[in-house]
Amino acid sequence: MELDQLQSHLNIHFKDRALLQQSLTHRSFLNEHADAQVEHNERLEFLGDAVLDFLAGELLYKRFPDLPEGELTRLRASIVRTEALAELARLCQLGDALVMGKGEEKGGGRERLNNLCAAFEALVGALYLDQGIDYVRDFVTPYLMALLERVLSDNLHIDARSQLQEWSQAQRGVTPLYRTVLESGPDHQKEFVLEVLIGDEVMGSGTGRSKQSAAQSAARASLLNIDANNLGDDNTPFSS
Repeated sequence: MELDQLQSHLNIHFKDRALLQQSLTHRSFLNEHADAQVEHNERLEFLGDAVLDFLAGELLYKRFPDLPEGELTRLRASIVRTEALAELARLCQLGDALVMGKGEEKGGGRERLNNLCAAFEALVGALYLDQGIDYVRDFVTPYLMALLERVLSDNLHIDARSQLQEWSQAQRGVTPLYRTVLESGPDHQKEFVLEVLIGDEVMGSGTGRSKQSAAQSAARASLLNIDANNLGDDNTPFSS
């Protein structure tokens, strides 16, 4: 996707197009094109991550004036988790716009959660440098609101690991076991896939940028599996 097409699709306009280009440049491209006159997007990703944390926190602070700090923190973590931001990147078609090396692309880089999440964060960081915080707030708030509604409706802010452990010990008399089945990516951008077992049965799997987030994702998948198959003796849905 061309830069002008992307800006039109997102209804944004960069004064400095180089910032937009940088936000969409994966490190692997520079590994294969050392003479390219562009930087990769990792510094912008760092900045965008901080901007998103701030804007999500601001949104929650205003939306829920009576919630304590701990609840606000859990809500924010659920909104800006890797899977959620990767979903926003897909909605923005950033995967099609990413510039990456041939090896990364052949390995499924345009659909890799880490790459998509990083691209969205980098885009936000670039927008902040180019247009300022008010412009970024206008751009991301509708996306954050949509994520918040899903988090609340699906209870994604609930500690899924604790909830699964309570169910497993009550219903099966065992503690869930989490094991890493895949670890990929460079040290600065790891992606983990974990699955959770209850006894000998694999109940679900999940992906994340850390083993902790992947385990939470796997636990959420397991709870959905329990709901879908009515495995709980009391048939109480976890998603209600």
